[in-house]
Amino acid sequence: MPEGIIIKALSGYYYVKPLRDGLIAAEEEAVQCRGRGILKKKGIAPLVGDRIKYVLTENGEGMVDELLPRESELIRPQVANVKLAVLLFSVREPDMNLNLLDKFLVHIEHSGLETLIVLTKQDLAEDDGEATNQVKELYEHIGYEVMVTSSLTGSGSQELRERLAGIISVFSGQSGVGKSTLLNRLVPGLGLETGEISLRLGRGRHTTRHVELMDIGGGGFVADTPGFSQLDFLELGVEELSACFREFSSYAENCKFRGCSHIHEPGCHVIEAVNSGAIADSRYEHYKLFYNEMKDKKRRY
Repeated sequence: MPEGIIIKALSGYYYVKPLRDGLIAAEEEAVQCRGRGILKKKGIAPLVGDRIKYVLTENGEGMVDELLPRESELIRPQVANVKLAVLLFSVREPDMNLNLLDKFLVHIEHSGLETLIVLTKQDLAEDDGEATNQVKELYEHIGYEVMVTSSLTGSGSQELRERLAGIISVFSGQSGVGKSTLLNRLVPGLGLETGEISLRLGRGRHTTRHVELMDIGGGGFVADTPGFSQLDFLELGVEELSACFREFSSYAENCKFRGCSHIHEPGCHVIEAVNSGAIADSRYEHYKLFYNEMKDKKRRY
């Protein structure tokens, strides 16, 4: 029985790319499949990104017969087997927004995905890249992987292409960061129009209503989706927030009080680390902002 990967789900059909020896057969057309009734009876819903077994029917279509084990599953967007979240933030136009970057990082830490921060539009930097290097050093020191790219010059594109090979990734981040331009650099001939795929956090012109995997070569796929679009913390408990700031963990375990909020308690080692410069002021300020936002929402709901 052939195996494949679901690259799109639309109107009750699943579009499946065949797998050959575990690798996506990129040159082959996707097979339009229905799901077997037994899957629905068992409450099993195939998702984009699922690896499946299927059978071909007489009319050239197929039937999804079995889902293979998932490595991961996202609720929003609904996609399976994503390994990497790529956060795109521009150096200029729009200016770097570290508050928004940290908010994305909280959600991705909570989802359990690997993270790659990509700083775009390096060609627009006005200070010989000093500010970019400071941001890069800050997040690398925390333990995040950071790349710097310029779609104008092409710098960083090959490194990013190699990083995305063989995995499913989801792109999210600031609006107007040049996602389509970057993807056109990664995949010559892709021909995406600038602005065709928006990163507007669920607002504005984004018209994608279903998740679809975009083949970027090398066995890599990017989920064409609004991404983590509603960053409202409703799925995250306030007691889980500090664990989403990964540099807090080694200090938090030594706090005087169990369940320390790291806001006002005496004997808080996180606050001590902030005061000593071991934790960046910007990260701690954003932590307090998010903490208070979550407390306010909890009171309202």
